[in-house]
Amino acid sequence: MALSIDLTGKKILVTGASRGIGAALSVGLMNAGAQVALHFNHSGLAAERLVADSKGGSACFQADLQSAAETEQLFEQVLSAFGQIDVLINNAGVAVSSPMDSPTWLSDWEATMAVNLRASAQLSRRAIQHFMGIGGGRIIHISSRAAFRGDTPDYLAYGASKGGMVALHRGIARGFGKQNIKSFLIAPGFVRTDMAQDFMDQYGEDYALNDIALPTLTMPQDLAPLVVLLASGLADHATGGTFDVNAGSYVH
Repeated sequence: MALSIDLTGKKILVTGASRGIGAALSVGLMNAGAQVALHFNHSGLAAERLVADSKGGSACFQADLQSAAETEQLFEQVLSAFGQIDVLINNAGVAVSSPMDSPTWLSDWEATMAVNLRASAQLSRRAIQHFMGIGGGRIIHISSRAAFRGDTPDYLAYGASKGGMVALHRGIARGFGKQNIKSFLIAPGFVRTDMAQDFMDQYGEDYALNDIALPTLTMPQDLAPLVVLLASGLADHATGGTFDVNAGSYVH
């Protein structure tokens, strides 16, 4: 029997939703009936096209997550427009190549931490506060296998930021489960996105393909069914768990 998941009535905030993984997740969630708040920074037209193709009720919201003030405002704007948020998906991320001897190493580090970790923490905090008032909710964090196995020397900040997300996620699951707040973490490997392409342009696509067990790279849409399931509430007893979606790279 096929499993059909209906997210009608769910209101979901997805950060970094205009392209790559975030766009695929948003489409999957909207196709399942959810009302999605698609966050973007620069790619407003792409986000608007996704909303235009949806069944209605979804909307786009702009914010620069390097700004703590804009990050706070993002949550409030979505809450004001939607009235409630049932699921937060911390997907937005940056990966900046920054060798140890780069004169911009520190600013690259700080920018990466701001978007990948601090913004996720800020939004999680506001989501938890909101969830406590509505009887619970779910947070899904899009981390990386780099959080567990490290990254190349010029992507140290990326790996460290995603490792911090793991600790954030586990703390939320442990600390707020009794308040019916669930936290899940997905750790993709190489996914064919613009961000990953920057890495492959630098190291070559064979670097990515030789590091996985399957013959092809993971596509953004490969993550969507799992996110739809976690958002639905059908897998709540997996709270605190990490889901590896990396084409078998750990066992290759």
